[in-house]
Amino acid sequence: MLRRSFHDLYYTHMNIKNLLSILFGVWDAINPPQKVYAHCDVPCGLYSADAAKMAADTVVKMIEKIMALPSASSPQEMLPARNSFVRMVQTKEQHAELCKRELLILWTDFFKPEHLVMFPDLHETFWKAAKLCSKNKQSIDAQAAKDLQDAVSHIAEMFAKAKAAATHV
Repeated sequence: MLRRSFHDLYYTHMNIKNLLSILFGVWDAINPPQKVYAHCDVPCGLYSADAAKMAADTVVKMIEKIMALPSASSPQEMLPARNSFVRMVQTKEQHAELCKRELLILWTDFFKPEHLVMFPDLHETFWKAAKLCSKNKQSIDAQAAKDLQDAVSHIAEMFAKAKAAATHV
């Protein structure tokens, strides 16, 4: 009798599961699910080039500040400048990494194959910008920082155009 009860419960469970599957299938036929894209697994659908731009601007600013550090003649005068130098380099490297991460989110999650029609150089543009992020982590080079800032601005323009085109569709 215990075996029969388990057997009955199992088939009752399977019938409910099948019924739910049928109901959700009908619901999906009436109201089809929409495909969504986002930079996270939720998906939230929030994308912006602002974080990458801010990070690139920070890299430029840190290099300007590093170049403006005073040269010290005595060890006592050197310590504050050294401390500032280390902190500025650390901030520069963190923001170059953040910039790279934000660019990669846009590149791999927001931009789709259909955007290649609008921007045939999309992949090369992002690849070069990511390389500039790495270069700015590795060195203190004002020109490399400016190149990164320009590349990110160009990507932000591409993003704005792609987003505007999507809202007009």
